[in-house]
Amino acid sequence: MSYTLPARPANGLRVLVTYCCQGGDSMGWYLAGFDVTGVDKDPQPRYPFPFIQGDAVEYIRAHGHEYDVVAGSPPCQAHSRAWKIQQREHPRLIAPTREAMQSTGRPWAIENVEEARDEMRDPVTLCGASFGLHTYRHRLIEASFPIAVPEHRPHRHPTVKMGRPLKEGDWYHAVGNFSNVPYVKADMGVLWMSRDGIRECIPPAYGQHIGAQFLAHLDTLRVAA
Repeated sequence: MSYTLPARPANGLRVLVTYCCQGGDSMGWYLAGFDVTGVDKDPQPRYPFPFIQGDAVEYIRAHGHEYDVVAGSPPCQAHSRAWKIQQREHPRLIAPTREAMQSTGRPWAIENVEEARDEMRDPVTLCGASFGLHTYRHRLIEASFPIAVPEHRPHRHPTVKMGRPLKEGDWYHAVGNFSNVPYVKADMGVLWMSRDGIRECIPPAYGQHIGAQFLAHLDTLRVAA
């Protein structure tokens, strides 16, 4: 796969993005100015940044302190309603990931689905409508630094039902075998991804917002010092 990264001003800071999959969250941090390294247990040939294949929790414990900030999206299948219906077992990795991140002494952020709320500590909710996307795709963010939440607009737009044709301008759920993949890629800003990657990804707009909030936090600390 060939993909040219968009230009952006670099800030000289390094972020480790764990459970990176094809890189939605990673692209957001990149657009916020960070140098990005991704870690995932599976090969990720579409990942557009430096990549390390390995266990996320182990890598955080061993190398997380080498980065300026650590981010991660532990697998959400254990909390997904669809997977519960199918009665499939999946590891719960939010707590071990948090513990590993805290052990580094570095700032950190964890993302997961709304169904994981009971395992997260005072998370904020990000919504695609707040970032001009045509999908709501709520995600919870727990972080060691403050994150301001954009206005959460009312959900006035109905989403196209699964299995129905999707056309430009429609609101969608990018799950299952959703249609019109090129439109969804363009709307979410993930042109390098496959349908499989899109189903699991955090929209880059979310990662960019989190990265910007981290930079604002650093500015606050500098002023206070």
